Amino acid sequence: MSALKLFAVLGVLFLAACTDSTPTPVPTPRSIRYLALGDSYTIGQSVAENERWPNQLAAALSDEGVQTEVTIIARTGWTTDELLQGIQADPPKGTYDLVSLLIGVNNQYRGYDVDGYREQFRTLLGKSIGYAGGNPDHVIVLSIPDWSVTRFAMGMRADVISKEIGIFNAVNREETESAGAHYVDITPISQQALGDLSLIASDGLHPSEKMYKLWVEKALPTVLGIFN
Repeated sequence: MSALKLFAVLGVLFLAACTDSTPTPVPTPRSIRYLALGDSYTIGQSVAENERWPNQLAAALSDEGVQTEVTIIARTGWTTDELLQGIQADPPKGTYDLVSLLIGVNNQYRGYDVDGYREQFRTLLGKSIGYAGGNPDHVIVLSIPDWSVTRFAMGMRADVISKEIGIFNAVNREETESAGAHYVDITPISQQALGDLSLIASDGLHPSEKMYKLWVEKALPTVLGIFN
């Protein structure tokens, strides 16, 4: 082969090596169904609908190219058994791509038995997994917030409240991890309200839009990991 031809061949090989013909993958926006189960913390007592944490999560997912249809089954004051009754009265329709569960503060507030909470929470978690098509990887559980730091708890034994919530959270964490679902611990965020009143709604008890935003920031990486 002549020197001229050799240089021509080498030039072609060099250009081929420097050119990546593989197109850069472009994320395709998708649409998901999201079911949020819980109590006042899920229905967003004392905040606007778009400020509820499930709705803020949907907005954050939309910013990531994931359009989200939100269904909420929750009511202020509900305990685990009342959430079960609510589900039975109006069962969720079809399969959901994401299910969140946050329940137990009213069990603690009413002085209900922890063992009973464990049994009913386990049932609710099992139903949540069923609504997610039997896939625990598409279920997230949020810990119970610590309301002992709120104005509503003034005059009560804040140390006792916080300790009891810790016991209930130990149960729901254990059950969540045992089932293979995701656990998001937002309790430390709720305790920040002790030094930041803007994290509490005007009713002096429930989270404000600002606190719910912090919950979303905490949960979002886990949720994105599910879909990536």
